[in-house]
Amino acid sequence: MSRIKSANTRFEQRIFRELRHKKVYFVTHYRRILGNPDIALPSKKKAVLLHSDFWHGWQFPRWASRLPSEFWRNKIEMNRRRDEQVKRRLRSLGWEVLIVWEHSIKTDLYKALQRILRFLRKYDAEVADFDFKRKKGK
Repeated sequence: MSRIKSANTRFEQRIFRELRHKKVYFVTHYRRILGNPDIALPSKKKAVLLHSDFWHGWQFPRWASRLPSEFWRNKIEMNRRRDEQVKRRLRSLGWEVLIVWEHSIKTDLYKALQRILRFLRKYDAEVADFDFKRKKGK
């Protein structure tokens, strides 16, 4: 397990690259608050948590029985509990929290990016005009 990346995974990097392309300025893996949000705007108290489907247990009850050992079931269940505690704690500290799952990024990257952008720029009128789809060759 020590070789498994917990930060700057492929799907995180895709999101970071696209947001930076649109001139969205943010802090990655912000360590000054609980949970080290993947994307943070400390001045606006906004945090985006990018959850991988396996490690954070998306629809865990559906596939928990297929895991090879109790160790893995406990590991993912503990991750899910920790995620919920982090989300509650951040909200109690006045942070707005958005959770984006890996499958939603893989299914429709641009829809996930629009969702993140709307959240980060909730009060900006220009959000609706953003088009993430790039022309080929750029």
